[in-house]
Amino acid sequence: MKQVFDQLLKFLQQGIAAIFHFTELIWTWSVDQISKLVAVPWQDWPIWKQVLLVLILAGVLWALYRAGRELLEAGAAILAAFARLLGALVQTLPHVFLAGVIALGGVWLVNHLDNSALRMPSWMQASEQPKSPPSRDPGNTPPPHEQSAAPEHEQGTPPTQGTAQSTTPQKSSQSGTPPNP
Repeated sequence: MKQVFDQLLKFLQQGIAAIFHFTELIWTWSVDQISKLVAVPWQDWPIWKQVLLVLILAGVLWALYRAGRELLEAGAAILAAFARLLGALVQTLPHVFLAGVIALGGVWLVNHLDNSALRMPSWMQASEQPKSPPSRDPGNTPPPHEQSAAPEHEQGTPPTQGTAQSTTPQKSSQSGTPPNP
């Protein structure tokens, strides 16, 4: 969002700079022409050329007065628009602050929520497939991928046939994480 805002400001700045450059060219050219007009040796001219010169100067002054008045009105409109822009930015601050507080609260809640209290039903867990209980038949050995997932005793040795198994309850490995030794 900041990058878009910066690009918009850069575009506006370039546009305003181009307008001011063009305006400067026009003003420089106009002032140069007015200076040439005033610098002419009008004292030696006949009276009709002097009257024409006065009419031309009056037209120039009228045009400059209109330009000055329009610039003053435009400056007032620009200041009013800028004040409205600042008012709109200030008016949106509570909503922007509320969005930040909601995001902060959401991040805190997600980071501090106890995941152990929330268990997802097994039918919603796509990563785990239900496993059939291992067969006790000595001739039937499970495939290699099931052999590594077989639960171990607390001592870390697999149970052997014909020996008594420990009565200590085993931790379930249904959550997909290996049991702690």
